[in-house]
Amino acid sequence: MNEVRVGVIGIGNMGRLHALDLKQGKVKNACLSAVCDINSKARQWAQEHLGGDVPIFTNAEDFFGKAPLDAVMVVTPHYSHPELAVRGFEQGLHVLVEKPAGVGTKQVRQMNDAAEKSGKVFSIMFCNRTYPVYQRVRDLVSSGELGDLKRINWTVTHWYRSQSYYDSGGWRATWKGEGGGVLLNQAPHELDLWQWMFGLPERVRAFCHYGKYHTIEVEDDVTAYLEYPHGTTGVFITSTGEAPGTNRLEIAGDRGRLVVEEDQIWFDRLTVTEREFNRSYGGGFGSPESWRCQIPVQPNPAHKHAVITQNWIDAITKGTPLLADGQEGIRSLELSNAMHLSSWLDGWVSIPVDEDAFQRELAKRVATSLDKQGEDEGYIDASTSFK
Repeated sequence: MNEVRVGVIGIGNMGRLHALDLKQGKVKNACLSAVCDINSKARQWAQEHLGGDVPIFTNAEDFFGKAPLDAVMVVTPHYSHPELAVRGFEQGLHVLVEKPAGVGTKQVRQMNDAAEKSGKVFSIMFCNRTYPVYQRVRDLVSSGELGDLKRINWTVTHWYRSQSYYDSGGWRATWKGEGGGVLLNQAPHELDLWQWMFGLPERVRAFCHYGKYHTIEVEDDVTAYLEYPHGTTGVFITSTGEAPGTNRLEIAGDRGRLVVEEDQIWFDRLTVTEREFNRSYGGGFGSPESWRCQIPVQPNPAHKHAVITQNWIDAITKGTPLLADGQEGIRSLELSNAMHLSSWLDGWVSIPVDEDAFQRELAKRVATSLDKQGEDEGYIDASTSFK
């Protein structure tokens, strides 16, 4: 296959970016072959910006049945990701899904089962994996440069959102339309990076605050405590109600400390491990000597989303390994599902998450979720998520 014909279903904010990347040739060996959205304003945008040679569809049935496709990018609201991805696999298409892979791990497992059955290439748009700073952190952790990890703190609150943002779409910030708030919309990239760099914890205790800073149903402020089998602990803090906000990752290990902020890494490296110093030092007050160094990292890619799309296309055409395959969508949702369930049940939640318990608790909130006014972008049918 020399050129992959890619359709984009859902041309809201992110779908437009992906469509333009394909249309403008930022992804080699791929072309934009069709787009689809139920929103009339989105279709009008497509007519004005994508040219007359790209077919525009108003519904998924016609899109999958009539569009000239080899592959599809699913860029719709969260609940619809598994359903549309499965339909793509059943049509013999390769699939790339925007984050998050879905709302619950149960549906994402079904999506991965469909991908495996189809034999097609399945990727998730976890584009922050393309950042050299996080690639370097992962390498430092996995190589043992920090020794055994003791503590991980990540405060990521730099994505302030106003009330007008939440009011901009009928699906936003409702249990029925979105399935969650900051954990499902803004933080999936960081939750993916967390498990990618450090693995999954054994259990989670989280405190989610719903509509703390906005008039919304879902969480806009979260603090979670994570425990690992061998003693490592972590704290993850995220919010859309702080300005200017922070993005600071701090990792303490037996051999020193990493601080990651503003795309820079500082390493306070101990000359002797803390455990060894603790055993051998006899002077009372004192601490191990440390050397501070800045870890060099390359600049971030100019088009991080296009890097993931290119990797997906290369996997289709060349067999290149994926940067983020479909199974990774399950792992990041393990964290957000555990945080939600912990907050709902007011207690510790083990990982893997009890998928049925999560579905029951989410269904309670969907049942009382309010309908918002406005024309929605994408495809929403929360009822199918609980079958």
